[in-house]
Amino acid sequence: MPPDFDELQGFPEVPDDLFTLLRQGAYPRIYGQNIPAHKWLADYIATYVQRDVRQVLNIGDLLTFSSFLKLCAGRTAQEINLSSLGGAGVSHNTAKSWLSILESGYIIHRIPAWHVNIRKQIVKAPKLHFLDTGLVCSLLQIREPGQLRLHPLRGAIFESWVVSELYNALAHQGEQPILHHYRESRGLEMDVLVHRGDCLHAVEIKSAATAAPDFFRGFEQIAGRMQTAGLSLHLDNVVVYGGETSQQRRAARLLGWRDVGKILHQALEQ
Repeated sequence: MPPDFDELQGFPEVPDDLFTLLRQGAYPRIYGQNIPAHKWLADYIATYVQRDVRQVLNIGDLLTFSSFLKLCAGRTAQEINLSSLGGAGVSHNTAKSWLSILESGYIIHRIPAWHVNIRKQIVKAPKLHFLDTGLVCSLLQIREPGQLRLHPLRGAIFESWVVSELYNALAHQGEQPILHHYRESRGLEMDVLVHRGDCLHAVEIKSAATAAPDFFRGFEQIAGRMQTAGLSLHLDNVVVYGGETSQQRRAARLLGWRDVGKILHQALEQ
C-alpha cells in the first residue's frame, strides 16, 4: 500500500509544491534514497507492473497489457467503462480480470457508487482511481510539474491523490477503506462519500488554487437526498482544493491541499 502524504513528512526532500508532489508520487524509496522519480517509476513499471503482474495473470502479450495500463491511467477518477478499456484489444472479462489484479496489487482502487435506494436516476458505475499519482504521470508521459499544471487531466489526478490519502488514512487507523462516489444522471455529483458510524463525510475535490462559489453547490442537495432516503447521519461537508488556505465556510470546511489529513476530522483544530 503506498504511503500517505503525512507519512512522507519525515523525508527531507518531500516537495513543497503541489504539482511536484503529484508528479513524483508517494513511493518512499524516491525520497528515502533520493532517486529521481522518473527513473524509479520507470523501473517500477517495468519490474512490478509489466513483469510480476503479467506473470500472475499469465499474460503473454506485453504490448496489450501495457496499452491497457496506459488506458487505465488516462481514466483515473473516471467511472469505469469496460467498452472504453477494450480499446486495448481485450474482452470485457479480460478487462475485469486485469482490473482485479491491479487492485489486489494496490495499483488502483475502485470506489463504488453510493446507491442506498436514494433515487432511481443514480448512476451506479464505480470510479477507478490510481493509488499513486506519480505512477499515473509516468504512464501518461507527464515528465515535469509544469506540464501537469496545464494538463487536461490535472483535476482527475488531483482527485485520485485525495482519494489515495483518504484510503491510506483509513487503512492506517485500522479501518476498512469504504469509499463511495455519487452521481445522478441529471447532474448532481459528489466526488467522495465516507460513511463512518453516524457520520457521512461528503468530499468535493477541486484542483484550482482559488475557491469559487460553485465548489459548495452540491452539499445542500446531498443533504436533501439523504433525508429523503431516511438516513439519519451527521453530514460533514468538506471541499479539498489546490490552494493554501483552510477555513470554515457556511456550507462546508474548505481545506487546502496541505491539510488533506484533516478530511476525516469533523471540525478544524482551533
